[in-house]
Amino acid sequence: MNDIIISILYSDLGSTWNNAAMLLFRCLLALELFRVHGMKKFRVVNGQKEHVPNPLHLPEKLNALVATFSDTVVPFLVILGIGTRLVILPTIGVTAIGYFVVHAKDDLEVRDVPYMYTLSLLFLLALGAGTYSLDTFLLLQLFN
Repeated sequence: MNDIIISILYSDLGSTWNNAAMLLFRCLLALELFRVHGMKKFRVVNGQKEHVPNPLHLPEKLNALVATFSDTVVPFLVILGIGTRLVILPTIGVTAIGYFVVHAKDDLEVRDVPYMYTLSLLFLLALGAGTYSLDTFLLLQLFN
């Protein structure tokens, strides 16, 4: 069981430079996700909050909860490097659905945004947060 936890939470990208680059990448990606999409969840325009598309016809509250969590909470967890591979899964789902379903018939210029987010998040899923993360710090404290 410990091996599974370590393989999910720990990632060393081989060098100080690579780990620092991943820290910068994940922080910039998460800040942009929160700034552009997360802040929309708090804004009220013309007396209404942002409408969250629901192409899978989930219960409205569940759909709104997943979208809000993905755009507001997940970015902060990614910046800190807490459970990065696990917490980005709903965000990958939201962005992939945005690309494949919501914007399926739109021009490439519109589809580009969810495509790039999905690709970036899949990259982060594959490589993990790197050693400059709270995951690494906590794992070293637990297993040493």
